[in-house]
Amino acid sequence: MEGRGRVAASARRGTALDAVRRPTLVIVAATDTALDRRTALILDHSLRGRALCTALSGATDEWLRELVRAACADEARAPRFALVAVGGFGRSELAPQSDIDVVLVHDTKPNRIEPIASAIWYPMWDAGVKLGHAVRTLDDQLDLARSDLDTATAMLTARPIAGDAELGRAVVEAGVSRWRKRRKRWLHDLQLRVRERQAGAGDVAYILEPDLKDGHGGLRDVQSMWWAMAAGFDLPESDAASLDDCYNTLLSARVALHRATGRPGDVLRLEDQDGAATAGGFADADVLMSEVSAAARTIAWISDEGWGRVGRVTAGKSVALAPDVVLVDGEVELAEGSDPAADSALVLRVAVAAARSRCRIGRRSLDLLSDKTPEWTGSWPVGAADRFVALLLEGHDAIPVLEALDQRNLITRLLPEWGPVQSCPQRNAYHRFTVDRHLWEAAANAADLADRVTRPDLLVMGALFHDLGKGRPGDHTEVGMELVRSIAPRLGYNVADTDTLVAMVEHHLLLPDVAMRRDLTDESTIQMVADAVGTVERLDLLHALTEADSKATGSSAWGSWKEELVSGLTDRVRHVLGGGDVDEVTWRLFPDADTLTRMATGELHINVTEDGVVVVAPDVLGSFSRVAGVLSLNGLDVLSAQAHTDEAQLGRLAMMASQFRVVVPDEGLDWVPIVADLRAALRGQLAIEARIAERARTYRRRRATQARAPGPPLLTFHDEASSNATVLEVRCPSKVGILHRITKALGEVGVDIRHATVQTLGMEVVDTFYVRTWDGGLVVDPDHRAELERAVLHAAS
Repeated sequence: MEGRGRVAASARRGTALDAVRRPTLVIVAATDTALDRRTALILDHSLRGRALCTALSGATDEWLRELVRAACADEARAPRFALVAVGGFGRSELAPQSDIDVVLVHDTKPNRIEPIASAIWYPMWDAGVKLGHAVRTLDDQLDLARSDLDTATAMLTARPIAGDAELGRAVVEAGVSRWRKRRKRWLHDLQLRVRERQAGAGDVAYILEPDLKDGHGGLRDVQSMWWAMAAGFDLPESDAASLDDCYNTLLSARVALHRATGRPGDVLRLEDQDGAATAGGFADADVLMSEVSAAARTIAWISDEGWGRVGRVTAGKSVALAPDVVLVDGEVELAEGSDPAADSALVLRVAVAAARSRCRIGRRSLDLLSDKTPEWTGSWPVGAADRFVALLLEGHDAIPVLEALDQRNLITRLLPEWGPVQSCPQRNAYHRFTVDRHLWEAAANAADLADRVTRPDLLVMGALFHDLGKGRPGDHTEVGMELVRSIAPRLGYNVADTDTLVAMVEHHLLLPDVAMRRDLTDESTIQMVADAVGTVERLDLLHALTEADSKATGSSAWGSWKEELVSGLTDRVRHVLGGGDVDEVTWRLFPDADTLTRMATGELHINVTEDGVVVVAPDVLGSFSRVAGVLSLNGLDVLSAQAHTDEAQLGRLAMMASQFRVVVPDEGLDWVPIVADLRAALRGQLAIEARIAERARTYRRRRATQARAPGPPLLTFHDEASSNATVLEVRCPSKVGILHRITKALGEVGVDIRHATVQTLGMEVVDTFYVRTWDGGLVVDPDHRAELERAVLHAAS
């Protein structure tokens, strides 16, 4: 199969049973024992991938033979037994930190075999290897192989290592024979096992930290296909060859992971990816993850397609779905006589039919489409764009169809600009998918929101294209705008629609960025967004795109708080775009009437909600900072914060009200001790600085959540963002107590915080503050600004 996911490999694997017959690679080295040779191989970083696995398995074979010879040396008449390699060892696939799985099969009494078994196991344990072992009689082993799926599959690639050669061969041959005799049952059980495993595992191709072994599209899926072939399942030769290549890619990544970490494991964690790339000889971690993704996608597709054919009843009856498109035995096929070369839009008719019927495209038809569909180098055929939109509007039902087309490089045949985003990794915790899958998911989410806009076609197209600039040099938004400016006319869009699609790419982050980083009660904020968007139609498109994009990004990218802010911002901007004045829309999020009443009393009030706290207190220097410090001491991440100060009244000080919304832990939140700490801090009776320093020393550093560490702290003034406050944005690495330190520094240089928003993006925080001088003015003096910047950057570093 010449699929997109095939990865070149230096070694090719045969069928599942070939592993038994594959010759062992013998490594000659100037060492004393096989254990020495094994250790030397593990330390030899010039050996990679399958070459290392084969060599290490061969050295381990020799070591075990030495142990068996030593175990039998004092036995005048040794019992009959065979040491058999199973699992990865049986497949000659030992990675540097792999378990060594063996079965000691015998036909003698337990008291005679136990000393020999101990003489083999203990030296292995003493050498520090992780041993998976079992001691069984031949009958016990064969009985287990009749009833236990794991034992039965292990025998398909088992290899006799030492002991009685005839007994060893008998064990392996009997295991294979019993598998074939019960092939229907095993095929059914194996199919259920695959589905159960995949239901609880992530997709190796898409997630940030893939499980190379058990994930969907991982090594186990290939092994399951091999076991199915041993049970009589007919896998096309081209698919078998593709599985071999892709398997070798994942095997190389697993070896590299063991090399980089020096410990066993199959999950390719973010912090290990750079080291694994170096150890595996990949150009960098992005190349490693891209190759892993491409290989896993092909594995998952072949596996899913294969298991979809198991047990299917074929009747041969066809039902017409579209011109030259029929449904046959649950698969979408080309009608007899149809010609993709002469009817270039046929590929999209097939795709729409497959999505609407929720059926796979048949292999024969997919191969024919791949062989004969011409490249669309110029304008799309008449009506093709409408069919493409129809496909995208099928939502998530379209994603398996798009994956099938992409496996055969049919999407790049229609849209050459798609190539750079294929399997393109996004190595940070904020994104859960590769770029191409993210765009498909965003388009599918947009389809669910199509009834909220007047142009559903522009919505799904804009969602599909909004990150198309990724995978190319330069700012992805600017690159994407130029790409869409070229693509849209080819699809048949006029100048106005092309401009709208380009604007969707340009402003796809506008609403969420403003909603999460700006004061939405400030008239300047609303007017700025209205000027950028221009029309109500574009505003509604961007609103829906924001939700679709956020949900496709990851679980942390969309929630009730963000939805509330984006919706509120959109409502205010819509009013302005509809001809209303910006000051006609009153939207006071904070303080509400109850908070204002409490401020009038001049007394301390603390009110907790499900996900936040409102504090009313006398406006003394550092009050806001103290609240932030207490929340940090209690391990809470702040989502957003707002502040409001009134004027001093006769008989009382000016009052400050602050509202903080926090990330609530899964186990819930006990506010009682937090409120106690808040009261003590606001009375000046809590050593916040000392406690934060102590917590920072004992705080368990969070695992890396993005590939590249954040840059140095940066402060930016946004003078155009508000007419009545100075707006500054601080970007810096996330640390314990960082909000407390920054806000304390602001107080020290003579400014009051009127409004604040806080975001944590991976390992970086982005905090925006609306501030005024103590006399209520803007921070305009250059010397004052310089000192403010000095203080904040010092606190952030």
